[in-house]
Amino acid sequence: MTGYYKRELFTSADYHLEIYIDYFNKRIRVDHCRGNMTKILQDIRRISEHDFCEKVIFYSRPEQWRELLSHGYELEGVIPGYFNGTDNLIMTTYKKNERRTSQQWLNEDQIIQGMRNKPFNTTDRLIPAQYSFRKAKAGDSTQLANLYGKVFEVYPTPMNDQKYVENMIIGGTYFYVVECQNEIVSAASADVNSVFHNAELTDCATLPDHRKYGLMKKLLSFLENDLRNKGIYCAYSLARALSFGMNSAFYQLGYHYNGRLTNNCYIFNKLEDMNVWVKDLSS
Repeated sequence: MTGYYKRELFTSADYHLEIYIDYFNKRIRVDHCRGNMTKILQDIRRISEHDFCEKVIFYSRPEQWRELLSHGYELEGVIPGYFNGTDNLIMTTYKKNERRTSQQWLNEDQIIQGMRNKPFNTTDRLIPAQYSFRKAKAGDSTQLANLYGKVFEVYPTPMNDQKYVENMIIGGTYFYVVECQNEIVSAASADVNSVFHNAELTDCATLPDHRKYGLMKKLLSFLENDLRNKGIYCAYSLARALSFGMNSAFYQLGYHYNGRLTNNCYIFNKLEDMNVWVKDLSS
């Protein structure tokens, strides 16, 4: 879908910079950089002056974050092993006060605490026989787009666009689906970064009538197995901080809570905070 985002590569004698310009979510994300940090930060400041930009996210390495801190950035999350074994310290800065201010922070803290107070359950729930699991194919893109359109009034990427979903599957994103009576009722994906050897578990959606059987935990387990088989051991996810179910699913699967990204993206029906969950699949 045109106008959602674009990727930009900046190179000079002084630095190399890769950024993700996200118009829909009104933010800029630095995915990778090397070279002269002073000049890199000058150019990021210039780019972020555009009216659309309300937040800058910087995926930084351990040797970079202190300099970012001195330029007004703050640490919101950590993904261990993100850069081929080197940690990703997620640093952010804001262009508007309202984007910096979360209205739900204490409620989200209570969700995390409540989830941790529940008994840890490693036993798989018995899933009724009418549900079947399989890897998605490009021909599923119409049903998948319909699923995401039903579950999310708003989503940070155009997952309700059949062509967009089809291109993701053809491009190598792993998708697993659950079918019930020939209808896809649940799905999740793994977006693999083949350069840095990590994967984001994302696009988790289940129709409301099918949310009581633990389908998502099973889907995520299938994705984890595929990632291990491909030698991808750094798995992470950004889960809606207001969703008890999704946060609980990652917690029960052994993921570690590693921070919260304030007003990170438009999802469900508004701008929301996202919790960072990470897991070392090699252990």
